[in-house]
Amino acid sequence: MSAEPGTVRPGGRTARVRAAVLRAAGDVLAEQGFDRLDLADVARRAEVGKTTVYRRWGSVTGLVADLLADMAEQSSPREETGSVLGDLRANASLVQRTLADPRQGALFRAVIAAAACDERTAGALRRFYEVRVAEWAPCVEQGVARGELPAGTDARAVVRAVSAPLYYGLLTSGSVPDAAAAERAARAAHAAAAAGVFVTE
Repeated sequence: MSAEPGTVRPGGRTARVRAAVLRAAGDVLAEQGFDRLDLADVARRAEVGKTTVYRRWGSVTGLVADLLADMAEQSSPREETGSVLGDLRANASLVQRTLADPRQGALFRAVIAAAACDERTAGALRRFYEVRVAEWAPCVEQGVARGELPAGTDARAVVRAVSAPLYYGLLTSGSVPDAAAAERAARAAHAAAAAGVFVTE
């Protein structure tokens, strides 16, 4: 079975083309939203041929899927501070800074809005978060091994619990989360994990 257009990294001589197209797509999403994303406009902004964009990504949703895959690959690696709480604080701080960034925050809001009504975009967004949660889950697993958290703690659930209130606050209030919100989110997730809330075994 062939891969869905836009979900596989184009190879060969065109790495620069991919980077330019994804950058242009991100700019349009951040500036105008998903419903204004147009492959011909992206090609113009990236200064590449329309045929190239249509051939490689095939559709707007294919382009967004590749953009999210690239964002997951380029996201900052996890920080390991030596304690679960320190690691969760680092994770919360990264999420907060991303959502507070004028371009990245607007881009995520546009993609989340699109995912609510487009299943392919929703699937691409889920894959993005699967990658990011998997990147940070070892911090929790190491905390379990050190005895900071109870055995059987669901590491991925703890990581999701850190970022969930930050996204929820952004989407329901329109307010960008600040550093204090990130600190509360990390402490709340850590307290719940330490109390055994996320034990599944």
